[in-house]
Amino acid sequence: MWEYSDKVKEHFLNPHNVGELKTANAIGEVGSITCGDALKLMLEVEQNSEKIKAAKFQTFGCGSAIAAASVLTDMLIGRTLSQALEITNQDIAKALDGLPKEKMHCSVMGQEAVKAAIANYRGEKAITNEEQEEIICKCFGVSENKIKKVILENKLTSLLEVTDYTKAGGACRTCHSKIEEMLEKINSSEKSVSNENTKKLTNLQRMRLVQETLEREVKPELRKDGGNLELVDIEGKTVKVRLLGACAGCKVANFTLKDLVGHKLREFVEPDIIVEEIKE
Repeated sequence: MWEYSDKVKEHFLNPHNVGELKTANAIGEVGSITCGDALKLMLEVEQNSEKIKAAKFQTFGCGSAIAAASVLTDMLIGRTLSQALEITNQDIAKALDGLPKEKMHCSVMGQEAVKAAIANYRGEKAITNEEQEEIICKCFGVSENKIKKVILENKLTSLLEVTDYTKAGGACRTCHSKIEEMLEKINSSEKSVSNENTKKLTNLQRMRLVQETLEREVKPELRKDGGNLELVDIEGKTVKVRLLGACAGCKVANFTLKDLVGHKLREFVEPDIIVEEIKE
């Protein structure tokens, strides 16, 4: 029998923000009734500030799916779209004081719904499973791209964990060997990167890793909101950057530097790296 927190029970029995949001200008639909879980997330976004004014949901799923969608709408109201994109599935589970490991896929579905709704608001085409590289789990329609993303973001190491977070491999088992190959390949690569980063870096190594991380992990996220940044200088473990485009003078610039730029550099370069903004 699974153990549910009091918050999960509360949001399941008395879910918040349920129903249709007639003023919605951002709608994200993820999952499938055929596969057992589906979620429709509706947001009302203020155009000037890109702040989420209201949020509602409709879902077909278990108690955990209802609770995850309910707490997610509470988390979204009052945030900007950039801040909403920073919400991870772990944040959703944490807001519920945890989810049973077998139900973590409900939090992943919530994170996907946020990204789909924001893509809808911005006029971007949502990528469906059929358009992605390869469907690994045909029973639940789970793509290679999704499995890889969930493994990396949640540091998964076993087939059972992948099933808990994505449902992949939870039916006919045909995809088990492929998922295990992905786990071995991804975790071997991550371990190599981790071992490299624990060594004392030379100035040239640090500079290379900083540049690679900014290009791969940071700039693509900033460009989604019309922003960007420029690497100005590196002094020891202090990285100096200049915010550009929509990021320059933005009210949440400190948030961007601390929770996006700083977080990514500390994750992929060195744990004690410091980020400073150059404004002139």
